[in-house]
Amino acid sequence: MISLHVKEIEGVWCGVAYEGEKIFATAFAFAENGVLRSLLHAIPFDVPFQQLEKASSFAERVINSIKAIYDGKDVRNRFSLATEYLTDYARKVIEAVVLIPVGYVSSYGFIAKAVGGSPRAVGRVMALNPFAPIVPCHRVVCSDFTLGGYGGGLNLKREILSRERRGYSCEKEILVEGGKLRVFPVEFVLRKLEKGKC
Repeated sequence: MISLHVKEIEGVWCGVAYEGEKIFATAFAFAENGVLRSLLHAIPFDVPFQQLEKASSFAERVINSIKAIYDGKDVRNRFSLATEYLTDYARKVIEAVVLIPVGYVSSYGFIAKAVGGSPRAVGRVMALNPFAPIVPCHRVVCSDFTLGGYGGGLNLKREILSRERRGYSCEKEILVEGGKLRVFPVEFVLRKLEKGKC
């Protein structure tokens, strides 16, 4: 049975849907009902669930990681994600996006080049990402370094990316299954925002 745990940390509500040490969904919002709605929308419809007041140490670790990512910290925890409920293509996209390190972004187009498909197909997967921000869809932007879309709103995407600024100046490539993914310093996006072009 999937367990749901939601907790407020410094004004941010963080939530996880999990079974054992496998994550079915994660979410964050500024209201408890927003997190619960996101979790319930993301978990498989045919799997029973329960909401817990007291969570496991695993759930607490996930919750703390969600808040740390929101705060722009470099979180190195690797969690087991229940991707078996996703399409093969969505799984490939999720597996590529989770590799984008803090301080960097990639584009819908470069992800599509690395795993196949089109930029729009990548965008659809990101719009339905059940593991935000563990799978950092906020680090996926348009090819011209404009923000693109974000479920929490573009202002929130901008805030998180601003907190992830690390002063990097060079792009790099990351090996993903099936190819290489180009990533760019988050500064490229932030400079464009500061010039008012986004």
